[in-house]
Amino acid sequence: MFKFFRVFILLLLLTGVAVGAWRAKTRSVEWNYTLPVNIYPVNADTSAVSAEYLRNLKLVDFKPVEKFMKEEAARYGRDTRASIEVRLHGAILNLPPEPPRSANPLEAIWWSLQMRWWSYRNGETSGPGPQVKLFLLYFDPARYGRLGHSTGLQKGLLGRVNLYASRDMENQNNVVITHEFLHTLGATDKYDLASNLPKYPEGYAIPEQTPRFPQHFAEIMAGRIPVSESQAEIPAGLNETMIGEKTAREINWL
Repeated sequence: MFKFFRVFILLLLLTGVAVGAWRAKTRSVEWNYTLPVNIYPVNADTSAVSAEYLRNLKLVDFKPVEKFMKEEAARYGRDTRASIEVRLHGAILNLPPEPPRSANPLEAIWWSLQMRWWSYRNGETSGPGPQVKLFLLYFDPARYGRLGHSTGLQKGLLGRVNLYASRDMENQNNVVITHEFLHTLGATDKYDLASNLPKYPEGYAIPEQTPRFPQHFAEIMAGRIPVSESQAEIPAGLNETMIGEKTAREINWL
């Protein structure tokens, strides 16, 4: 009987979290107010390199994300309310739940619930209204040649983002952060999962360009700059990315 009540209470808590997440999801793209984006650094590999990097992180390091969103909002004719405010919090010692490695939808749902519950317990926020939480997991680039996929969840307005603990990688880190942040608002990937090449036309920053190649910007949700039919390059920073029309519609800018 005691076990039954424990499960019942847990289900009630998770239901409450799910309902709150749904309400926040719909309000987050109304753009009536500046949307807070809370950043929580995590020393994901417990290395001295990552620890030192986290100690030197400052709010100004993430201001390019804020600037990019404001400039792109203005390009779509949105006023200053269609913007974000980045807030940097102290480092978190606990690691968030690992995403499932299989494509089993039940495992994905269970992980999503676990992630939202973990976020609720570990990511404090201040102020009313919907707020995004991005947990930035940093790794020593000398020990990790390739990082796992990052994840942004619209349900819960939270992201689990894998990044390199390197000043040389900060500009590209901000591209990844912005990409996952936009996932939390409902933006979808616009690249082919098999080839990683941007899809045409939604994955091209300027699809109507003539000639089509080479493009000079990456659509932020495609993540790469198409330079030919079979080749695309990783942007050096947010100054080489744009928000395309389909993404703008998905986040309620059009």
